[in-house]
Amino acid sequence: MSVEYSVSPDGERFQLPSSEEYKKEIALLKKEIAKQKRMDREIVVVMGVGFVGVAMAAVIADTVGKNGKPSKYVIGMQRPSLRSFWKIPILNKGISPVTSEDQELAPMIRRCVLDKKTLRATFVYDVLSLADVVVVDIQCDYLKEALGDVRNGRADMTPLEESLAIMAEHISPDALVLIETTVAPGTTEQIAYPIMKKVFMRRGIKSDPLLAHSFERVMPGKNYVASIRDFWRVCSGTNKKARTRVVKFLNEVINTKDYPLTVLDKPIESETAKIVENSFRATILAFIDEWSLFAERNGIDILKVINAIKVRPTHSNIMFPGPGIGGYCLPKDGGLGVWAYKHIHGFEDDIFKITPLAININDTRSLHVAQLTRDALRNMNRPIAAADILILGASYREDVGDTRYSGSEMIVRRLTEMGAELRVHDPYLTHWWEFEKQDTYPGKGHSFSRFFRNQEKLKNLKMEADLDRALKGADAIILAVRHKQYLDLDPDQMLKKVGNTFAIIDCFGILDDQKIRRYFELGCEVKGLGRGHVWRIKNEVRRQKTKR
Repeated sequence: MSVEYSVSPDGERFQLPSSEEYKKEIALLKKEIAKQKRMDREIVVVMGVGFVGVAMAAVIADTVGKNGKPSKYVIGMQRPSLRSFWKIPILNKGISPVTSEDQELAPMIRRCVLDKKTLRATFVYDVLSLADVVVVDIQCDYLKEALGDVRNGRADMTPLEESLAIMAEHISPDALVLIETTVAPGTTEQIAYPIMKKVFMRRGIKSDPLLAHSFERVMPGKNYVASIRDFWRVCSGTNKKARTRVVKFLNEVINTKDYPLTVLDKPIESETAKIVENSFRATILAFIDEWSLFAERNGIDILKVINAIKVRPTHSNIMFPGPGIGGYCLPKDGGLGVWAYKHIHGFEDDIFKITPLAININDTRSLHVAQLTRDALRNMNRPIAAADILILGASYREDVGDTRYSGSEMIVRRLTEMGAELRVHDPYLTHWWEFEKQDTYPGKGHSFSRFFRNQEKLKNLKMEADLDRALKGADAIILAVRHKQYLDLDPDQMLKKVGNTFAIIDCFGILDDQKIRRYFELGCEVKGLGRGHVWRIKNEVRRQKTKR
């Protein structure tokens, strides 16, 4: 029988466990948990140690009781798959399997694993039988079958449904199951509850499963841990006992003194709150897209317009969307609601107009950047085909290393389809897995490469570590993300480092008028999302040159 290995992002190989190792692991866990229970610690199993789960596990494991001593023992449960098994041995070394700019995460995990010994990871489902609380952080994806058409897609419920059935087979009747995953409204009561209840009945358990829902609002970046521990939470339960238990648990593990809990009557209300919250934000950003195009075509700087509006306190949260709306939540969450209306609740009419339209606009906004790049190079009498183009910024937002659904990915794919040669720099990233592993990442057959042609060569796309080397010889430079490292780039120095005139495309309002003017004076070409006033600056520079 061939030996299979799970490979970490850094290339470290971990052999998948054998049947004998399963037996050893559960024996070890039983012994350790018995010890923890003698210390009166609550046993918490966190299902899934990915982006949300690993930070949540660390926050719970770091919890102390009124006596100042640890009050929880946490086991991070991860399926032993080829893709994810490596997270278990990595976490058990006291190392976070998730890379973060937050300076609090790594020391917290190291402290909980190695010093306090309140956190460990495992691959055996049997540990669920020993849990007092199970926190579910298993992704519920929305799979889109067409670019710019969210209705042509579906919620991927299978991983969550399978895990719920396994949990029901193992947990004690008194264990609280807390679903933190963002799910289609109705999931907890109409999918999770029936699955678990049927298994309970088969096991001879007459009581109802204790199910609760409390969505996370986790954000990458410097405040990653704080966005879990020190932030407002909404929660609910399927019955009074579940509600009471989840309120007690959350009051113990997160900072509800400064960020009070909102307790809703039913899980569908909590689930809907998360979907509406993110759909609202996505809709505002999509709304600005059409006015951004209006500004481009009518000599307006949309950023100046937005700043003028933000002076009014009631409109202070209006913001510029940049080259698409990335991250894990905003591109998909509204789709979960649209899908649930028909496939969970059984309605056949079409009440959703704005929510899916907003997602479609945000999904395709970044394609406009490719058009601007083409037009800028045309103005310099250079074809887009075979042009050497540098993307500055791969992540979906500034000053973080998170590429999930980033607008930059779509820019790269469209420009590659148009024949350009791409290279990328991002100070927060060493790999861009959406390209390097596009056959299997984020899942087999789920890569956005399927919507474009000529994508095979992008498997060889590497992150440029040195900005100066990346700049050399570029025909076009796309400022795709507002990383702090890109905010003060000097036009004269840029020209010197590139070695020739180039087109610069500003996707996020990084260039002020002075820099735009200087680029034109140096013989470069400038375009920008929503920066319609750029051509006026260009004409002024031309007139000044003519007068000379």
